[in-house]
Amino acid sequence: MQKSLYFVPPAENEPVLSYKSGSPERASILEALECAKSLEVDIPMIINGQEVRTDNKIKISPPHDHQKLLGYYSRGTETHVQQAIDAALAAREHWASMSWKQRASIFLKAAGMISGPYRARINAATMLGQSKSVHQAEIDAACELADFLRFNVQYMAEIYNEQPASDALIWNRTEQRGLEGFVFALTPFNFTAIAGNLPSAPALMGNTIVWKPSNAQIYSAAIIMEIFMEAGLPDGVINLVFVSGPTAGKVIFSHRDFAGIHFTGSTSVFQNIWKEIGNNIHKYRSYPRIVGETGGKNFVLMHESANASQVATALTRGAFEYQGQKCSAASRAYIPDNLWDKVLEEIKCDMDTMKMGPVENFSNFVNAVIDEASFDKLAGFIDAAKKDKEVEILFGGNYDKSVGYFIEPTIILTKDPHYVTMEEELFGPILTIYVYDHTKFEETIELVDNTSIYALTGSVFSKDRFVIEHVMEKLKHAAGNFYINDKPTGAIVNMQPFGGARGSGTNDKAGSKLNLLRWVSPRTIKECFVPPVSYKYPFMED
Repeated sequence: MQKSLYFVPPAENEPVLSYKSGSPERASILEALECAKSLEVDIPMIINGQEVRTDNKIKISPPHDHQKLLGYYSRGTETHVQQAIDAALAAREHWASMSWKQRASIFLKAAGMISGPYRARINAATMLGQSKSVHQAEIDAACELADFLRFNVQYMAEIYNEQPASDALIWNRTEQRGLEGFVFALTPFNFTAIAGNLPSAPALMGNTIVWKPSNAQIYSAAIIMEIFMEAGLPDGVINLVFVSGPTAGKVIFSHRDFAGIHFTGSTSVFQNIWKEIGNNIHKYRSYPRIVGETGGKNFVLMHESANASQVATALTRGAFEYQGQKCSAASRAYIPDNLWDKVLEEIKCDMDTMKMGPVENFSNFVNAVIDEASFDKLAGFIDAAKKDKEVEILFGGNYDKSVGYFIEPTIILTKDPHYVTMEEELFGPILTIYVYDHTKFEETIELVDNTSIYALTGSVFSKDRFVIEHVMEKLKHAAGNFYINDKPTGAIVNMQPFGGARGSGTNDKAGSKLNLLRWVSPRTIKECFVPPVSYKYPFMED
């Protein structure tokens, strides 16, 4: 067999299409939307490459039109989780021993399918199933997912090429092995790209996976799995199950071969998982890798030297794109009192023209929140704010779930920097603003740092470079992704690796080599060409 050193195709970020009127991509997505709405799909679990259906069928509907039926998925049980684990363990040795070039080819092919023939279909599924606008679906389901797959292959090659020093008589090598056991991928509803990356990143490094997506993202998750299988992913490498979290956890976290979890979701769920793993630590073959990105209470801090219109745009985009359902969404803002009137005027211009409605109408900036539970939670916070004399609702404050789960983009003005909506993650289109005394900027920096348990994203706006440098130093632990004169959302693979610390997760930076290194266990190999033949060292001689 011929042996050669191979170089992977250089990774480049997938261009974001505009979907402007008359463009070919606009025609394609409109056709894909109509096609999807004309079908009722029956989505099975995929275990060991086989479709698995049950009699427990769960309805799938668009959040913006909850009477519309998109199809059903089959709800599984503990038995299906065990079958998925068995399949992953059975496939592990063969998959781990496969040449890295073959694993790379599978995921590079998947990336090409996502950015090519599957682009309109996966975007349409994300729009309908998760109520994303065409732009939000494009930057997520098509571009970011393709970026994850392509750059992960490049990072894998770089990791394998990093080798220790050797000399004329000793050859030192490092071998990156997949983990011993299976990896559990628990993925969120809000990003199709994250749902695809969390199982595929550890799989690329030679691991086999049990994947449980959010129930609210199954519609597009099924297409991701279809793409992986069409790209040549062997049976059992990624096993897709539709079960409740407790059902999955009961089987997985007590299993001897549980090797790690790749998670994105709520902080409370992640903390409970960590506790469960700790309680079962004596059962495992090895110490499981725990990688998670959780909540955020992301800030925008405006200095009096900043531009009012730039801040206003950062707030309306950062807080209300995808209905504030991004982990990175701007949810608390600190505005100096001597610029507040200007900022308010600019925000009003945006809010007066912002439209809300179904995703099929491309003029709508805001769509529906993900489900009724989220709607009810957000409506409760809005109702409480209406009754509280310490706060004022400046914009929005209305909601309606008669057709879809629509929450108006809402801006709350508070006199209390510790008001509940300044501290608690809401995960919806609610922004709270605190207007501070511009002479107390230092105290406000301390407020930003200490108000929230989270440290995911944040931004500072200023024209003064001394101020920027000072804020960056004071808030160095307050955000894993820090933005200067920009909204705190929109991280791009290979440009701004994403992740936060404190209550926001383990900061293992999805979309970087740091993340992939969590899914391998290195073995160091030393080969001696001329071994010694005596135990004596030169210093021992007379």
